[in-house]
Amino acid sequence: MTRLLSPILADYGTDMVAFWCPGCNSNHPIRVAPHQTSASWGYNGNPAAPTFTPSVLFRSGHHIPSQEGKRCWCDYNRERVEAGKEPSGFTCDVCHSFVTDGKIQFLGDCTHALAGLTVDLPEWPK
Repeated sequence: MTRLLSPILADYGTDMVAFWCPGCNSNHPIRVAPHQTSASWGYNGNPAAPTFTPSVLFRSGHHIPSQEGKRCWCDYNRERVEAGKEPSGFTCDVCHSFVTDGKIQFLGDCTHALAGLTVDLPEWPK
């Protein structure tokens, strides 16, 4: 079970928090304390109106630079549809945003419908 720090921010373990992304309809966990082997983000410490710096970028499938040209969710879903099955629900996506004072500003390189919009961070799904 997810432990909430506020209605919009969850505790995801040691030095990790997550917010719910309405563009991806999934969580985005981020490290908020320096770690020797991975990147970390600045955090204003306010779980009710979080700010993270710099921007938050999530990529999946062929949008991950090391996966370019390799088999991806697009291929898998196309094969499923060709076989008469429903797509899996997994997709190759980019979600790039600024999270400032509890609002999420989606940048133009997002592959979802909220690209270019700014919205309040939604409450964590129940």
